[in-house]
Amino acid sequence: MSPRRADAPRLTYADAGVDVAAGEKAVELIKDHVHSTFRTGVLGDVGGFGGLFDIGRLGYRDPVLVSSTDGVGTKSVLVRDLGRYDTIGIDCVAMSVDDIAAHGAEPLFFLDYISVGQLVPERVDDLVAGVARGCREAGCALLGGEMSEHPGVMEPGEFDLVGFAVGVVERGALLPAGVAPGDQIVGLASPGLRCNGYALARQAIQRADRPLDKPPWRGAGHSLGAELLRPSVIYAPALLDLRRRVEVHAVCHVTGGGIPGNLVRVLPPSCDAHVARGAWDEPRIFSTIQALGEIADDEMEQVFNLGLGMLVILRPEDGHRALDTLRAGGHQAWRVGEITDGDGRVVISHDRR
Repeated sequence: MSPRRADAPRLTYADAGVDVAAGEKAVELIKDHVHSTFRTGVLGDVGGFGGLFDIGRLGYRDPVLVSSTDGVGTKSVLVRDLGRYDTIGIDCVAMSVDDIAAHGAEPLFFLDYISVGQLVPERVDDLVAGVARGCREAGCALLGGEMSEHPGVMEPGEFDLVGFAVGVVERGALLPAGVAPGDQIVGLASPGLRCNGYALARQAIQRADRPLDKPPWRGAGHSLGAELLRPSVIYAPALLDLRRRVEVHAVCHVTGGGIPGNLVRVLPPSCDAHVARGAWDEPRIFSTIQALGEIADDEMEQVFNLGLGMLVILRPEDGHRALDTLRAGGHQAWRVGEITDGDGRVVISHDRR
């Protein structure tokens, strides 16, 4: 080892590409966002080694904790390309809280993890503002998180955002339960892609050389980029309300794998699910992507949600009441299919309107 010259500057963490002061500034900027999400059960404040939550204050008799973790995937590349960081946090929350809602759970708290090539406090502030908004919509607390700077591993403009949610449900109310032939399938609208299929969507757009700053179709009053950045709908509160009013047998969160890849996860081995693509209004962005990439129908069905972010399986006599409840809560909803005798398959018909 060669000796250090007496006049040589001493190496610092900043020289290695990590700005501690920027990290401290980012923490100060996000405190109000975090506080805005606090709910019954939260203990402590920002700055502890761990987030504290008192489940005993919620009055559950036989509670089961339900957890899920997810990220925002390739949608983060569009965020970086368009310089719009304030809504992707909503997507991150939605992916996890709606997963646990599919088991009948009430979201309690959420933790996020932001990794960046170079920490820009104002950008982190935008990201966490979106996470906090998503938590408020879901009714859960932003209980903690982490931000980390990775010079040499990530480029200065790169970032990734992932999250982790925990919810609770009474043991006797866990879903799925009771799915049977004759049940109806109700679909809740998703106006956009949520966080799934962006790798294929980007390939289709690049293949057709479609600019993100131009309208996605003739007559649109917004850009293709804005259409693709539509934040995910958060369904968890609506599903909790629905269960207070009707008997729900199963809930399916339509994420990667599309309708067939997710609906099959809640089917008993003796049942099939039949879904009619003409039964709901598919947002135009899906046919646009399909045309740009010359993508086959079955590929679209296995990748995208096609305009349905959640599917609910319930008794046929509760169908109308379920639709009325969901629509009164601000969600578009349709009867999109039914459960029949079978062997655990999802069958999608193509008799579109």
